Formats: sequence, structure tokens, C-alpha cells
Amino acid sequence: MADEAGTREGADALLSVRRLTKQFMVRNGFSKQQLRAVDDVSFELRRGETLAIVGESGSGKSTLARAITRLTEPTSGEVWLGNRNLLSLSREEMRRTRKEIQLVFQDPYASLNPRQRIADIVAESLRIHRLAASKNVRAAEAMALLERVGLRAELGQRYPHELSGGQRQRVALARALAVSPKLIVFDEAVSALDVSIQAQMLNLIRDLQERLHLSFLFITHDLSVARHVATHVAVMYLGEIVEYGEADRIFGQPQHPYTRELLSAVPVPGERGASASGIRRTEAANPIAPPSGCRFRARCPQALPSCAITKPEPVHAPVGSHYWTCLVSR
Repeated sequence: MADEAGTREGADALLSVRRLTKQFMVRNGFSKQQLRAVDDVSFELRRGETLAIVGESGSGKSTLARAITRLTEPTSGEVWLGNRNLLSLSREEMRRTRKEIQLVFQDPYASLNPRQRIADIVAESLRIHRLAASKNVRAAEAMALLERVGLRAELGQRYPHELSGGQRQRVALARALAVSPKLIVFDEAVSALDVSIQAQMLNLIRDLQERLHLSFLFITHDLSVARHVATHVAVMYLGEIVEYGEADRIFGQPQHPYTRELLSAVPVPGERGASASGIRRTEAANPIAPPSGCRFRARCPQALPSCAITKPEPVHAPVGSHYWTCLVSR
């Protein structure tokens, strides 16, 4: 329960998202309509774990990440980081709290200042949050951070355009690590990398998590990436979480038809003819005016007449944290 100061006692999760909603007003023809990009989303992330948020483009994954970190102000809901509700913090309080929750974006070149040397980019957050006593201390810490993410210290004197995409993403990770965060949010952070470089980055992320006991929120459309890094998975469709659970259960015993279709669309080595998506596309989903009942029903190969009428409530597995929202898979 929350008290008047906006704190919660006895919480054992690092991140708790409660009924988070983000609405946008968008133009539809000659009128404006409401788009619920994130719709009543709830989940928890415990210390030392990785939650992967997966789904197609347009499902609301990145909007969810931006709402959690208040880069986009949510419409309603709660976001607890430890015992603090981030949505109740003032602008100055949120600025001080940002060192505890860092982001790594998809395009490292766009997120790095092209006029700063790499070492200065990494040291900048130390200066902003006053975590180093002097410029020399910041410089030394920046070099140590570059080496921690697998980069040679001498690269600190180069500019972003002189590095490869994989190296730039390591710099972005070093910058995030500089302030010793409790949580790092990766927003499609490896999707722009070549497969071999992507694998190296994912191995680095897992190694850092084990050594530093970090918690990660991993936004991705690539289920093979989620399988590699996640301890838990949340599947989003049209702004809602339709299935959530331990990664082994999601990949081994998926219950929601959308999750099963996403998994069936993952290419299998040695097999030909795999399509980009195995989902039935009899009707394009409209996020401004989503279907009644189950939002996935128009594309679901198992849909029943009742799916158009009744909005499915979560069905919980007998053990664990696994649940899904489906009238068919019960």
C-alpha cells in the first residue's frame, strides 16, 4: 500500500508497474481520436532478473519503456522503483532518481554526442550526478568503464563516428553503467547490429548482470534475443500484455495463440519457406478502434464467437507466475 509520501513498505520487487496507461490524441481523418498505446499494463521485475517485453512493431513496447522512465508522461497508473512511486516525484526528484534507472537505445549514434570524445561521453553522467571528485577521477573511471564493456581504453580519445556500430553500443552501455544503476532499460538495443556482433553484445550483457547483479528490462521484437537473455517474458499486443511468465514456460509451453504464432514465425536453421509472420492477417488491427472482446480475435486461428463479446480475464497457471488472457486456452 502507498502512503501519503508516495512510498510503499514491504515491496520485494525492484520495479512494480501497476495499471499503467498511456493515451495519445491522434488525428483520424478530420477528427481527433484517442489512442491507448499502453493500456492497463501491470508487471513486476525482481532484482537480478531480466524481463523481456516482446511483440510486433506498434504493440506499445517502446511507449511502455518511455512511460516507465517518464521520458513520456503516463496518463495513469503507478511505477514503483523500490519503495518510490516514480510518477509522484517532482521534476527535480526525478532528475536525481534517473541515475538508478538508465536507458540504452536502439541507435547508439543518435544517442551519443558527435562532438564529444568517447571518454567525455562516458564521464558526462558522472559529472551531472556529481559522482566523481575531479575531472581526472572522472577520466580514470571512464577508461575503466570502457575496458569493462570490452573496449580498449585508447578508444576513449576517439569520436563516435570513428567507431563501429557494435563499439558505439558498448559505449552507450558503459555510459549507463557509470552511475551504478539498479535497472537498465534496453530499447531494441541490439536490433541494428549484425548477428555476430549482436551475440557478443548479448553475452556481454549477461556477463555484466551476473557480476554486478543488475536488473534489465529488455524491449525487443526478436524472440531469439529474448530467449537468450530473459528470465521472464511479457508478450504485448495492441497495448496489452496477453501473456506473462518465466521464460522457460513462455518458450516451452506458450498458452496464448498470439505467443504461439510469434514463436512459429521465428526462422528455424535448415528450414526453408519460413514467412516473416505466421499470424493470420484477415483484418488489420486498428489501435485507435481496437476490436471488441479479445483484441487478437480477428487474427486468431482459434477464435470463437464469444471472443467478440467477452474481454478475456487472466488465466493463471497452477504454479509459478505464468498467466495469459484467452477464452480458448483455459
